[in-house]
Parts: sequence; structure tokens; C-alpha cells
Amino acid sequence: MAARLGVDPKTVHRWVAGRAPYPRNRARLAALLGRDEADLWPQLAVPDLRDEPPVAEIRTTYPHRWAVPRTVWHQLFRNARTDIGVLVYAGLFLAEDTGILRAPAERARAGVRTRILLGDPDGAHVAERGSNEGVGESLAAKIRNVLVHYKALREIEDVEFRLHDTVLYNSIYRADDDLLINPHAYGIAASHAPVLHVRRAEDGDMASTYLESFERVWVNGAPVA
Repeated sequence: MAARLGVDPKTVHRWVAGRAPYPRNRARLAALLGRDEADLWPQLAVPDLRDEPPVAEIRTTYPHRWAVPRTVWHQLFRNARTDIGVLVYAGLFLAEDTGILRAPAERARAGVRTRILLGDPDGAHVAERGSNEGVGESLAAKIRNVLVHYKALREIEDVEFRLHDTVLYNSIYRADDDLLINPHAYGIAASHAPVLHVRRAEDGDMASTYLESFERVWVNGAPVA
């Protein structure tokens, strides 16, 4: 076989031991043996994606949070039918935009459960994050400012606010099965970190992981007085 293919006999021994030949040699070897390549090397068979289309979990990516178009935020909350959730430390950019906030307010009045998780301004982790980002106590001040901006939203019956004191690895903005995930990077402001638009397609997928994380923080959060 080595002589017919013009290769070293040691190479053929490696094939017999289980190593797959390079594509050119595979084709010649299969022809000499009168067999299909898939029969000789089933481990190299490529699945037909038409049989089971891959689940598209990540819909879009943005290099920075500030690069997410304002219309995307508005549409995210406007399309909610059952659940709206926000998990941040402050999220001042959202609280200051009355145009965007109009969407979750309208959905909440229509019966959509709306839950907002903000960092505890007196918590240890908010202080640590402020130090890491070089903003000191201004992060805690932002949270107190955000609570003022949310005054009208807090008066709606189906809207719940809680404070959390957890290490926040990601900010999460959820509307039903659609999530905007803002991963945090050490020493980098959240506005400069990337954003992923993730859609839940099935149990145990990427979006499910973030939804579970949200629920864990929510359970341990303290209601805002």
C-alpha cells in the first residue's frame, strides 16, 4: 500500500493504528480499497445541518453598550408580553431616558410583571466596583439618583424594585425570552463593555443561564422602602 501511494511504510502503519490520512491520500486509499471514505473513517463524517438546524441563540453583538441603538432598547421592552427584568448596579442611562422608560411603564400597566434590581448604594460590592472603575463613591450616588428617576415607575402596581449586594458579572436587560447581556470587564465602565442580544430557544441554553442568574439575585434582593 505504501508503494502504491508513494508514502513511507511507517505512515501506513499509523493509518492502521487509527490516524486518519490527509484528504488527498484518503481519496486515493478509498479508491484502491473500493470503499467510501465515510466507511473507513466515520469519525470524519460531517453532519448534515439540514437534518437539525442549529439554534441561533446570539442574535446580535455590539462592541459597546453605548453602541446599542436607542430603538433597540425601546423595542426590547415594548415587545414584552409576560416579563420585564433589569439587573444592574445603576443603569443611569436607562433611568434618565423617559422615552425608553415609557415602554416598560406601558407594559407594566398592561399586566406585564416588571422587576428592577439595583445595586445597594450602601453595599460592599458597589463600593468595590466604584473603586475598581476609579469613580469612587459616585456609583453609589448614581444609584440614589436612579431611584429618584424611577419614582413614577415605582408607583405602578406591577413594578417591583429590589436592591442587591452581589458581585455583578453581567448587567441583564430582559423582555420575555429576549435578553441584552452587558458583560463587565475589570476596570472598564459598563458603557464601554460589549452587549450580546441573546434569545432563549430551549431549556439549558445560553439565555437560560442568564435567566437563572437573574432569579438568584432577585431572591436575595431587599425590597426598596
